Amino acid sequence: MNGPFGLEQYGLLISAALFCVLSGLEAVFPRKIRVLPRATRWRTNILLIVVDSLALRMMGPVVALAAAGWAAQNGIGIFHQINGNFWLELVCALILLDLAIYVQHVLTHKIALLWAIHKVHHADRDIDVTTALRFHPVEIILSMLYKVAIVIAIGPSILAVILFALLLNLCAMFNHSNLNLPQWMDALLRGILVTPDMHRVHHSTVPGETNSNYGSTISLWDKIFGTYRAQPAAGHDDVLIGLEEYQSDNPAKLWWSLKLPFRRSASTENVTSDNDLTNMK
Repeated sequence: MNGPFGLEQYGLLISAALFCVLSGLEAVFPRKIRVLPRATRWRTNILLIVVDSLALRMMGPVVALAAAGWAAQNGIGIFHQINGNFWLELVCALILLDLAIYVQHVLTHKIALLWAIHKVHHADRDIDVTTALRFHPVEIILSMLYKVAIVIAIGPSILAVILFALLLNLCAMFNHSNLNLPQWMDALLRGILVTPDMHRVHHSTVPGETNSNYGSTISLWDKIFGTYRAQPAAGHDDVLIGLEEYQSDNPAKLWWSLKLPFRRSASTENVTSDNDLTNMK
């Protein structure tokens, strides 16, 4: 495997390895006691990943890498208009791409139609490494189209796109993991990166906390744009995860999750089943 596309294959292997490592660590060193059984949630979350992968395959060549190659061939995008240092452009491209993802995340919370789709991600009643990959296929497709537009506008190298995709994936799995980091390590890391404790605030049922900590990789964007919250008001042990209107076992069901964006009301989802009352590790 040679060249950037070889790196893409290595990236998949690295992502799979990190998934296994984090899932093992969070089982041994959990930060928060689970509400639903892991097997129940993981079955749906992993099936959603499969559906999302199929949705992307259906898009054919319309992917960020193809867009980067096309932009390079046609000299389109900011960096293709500047004859600068390759490594400096690489770093700048990674920073701009991450800022674009921050903006995208904010928009999914502020635009009603996008929020209806993004709710599938937030409906998960526990947060762990699989939550990082739990999205509705419609959101995956819209997200890819957004990334294509950003890549064409910025004009990053193919290497930058591959590295950013890898970093985004690795950081998303890390900051969604139910991993109990020492406080000193969390404080050190969140000076630059989004940590599990920082992102857990974003998955709180409290609206003001849900609408905070949008960063996926770099923690600075939330601090710069005033969307940063250090800790959940209830504390990490007692913070309620998910969406307040969906506190039943339904978010752990595949078909329910796929239909969620098209539901009119959550009134029938407010009753918590007896099985939900038992905390499970």
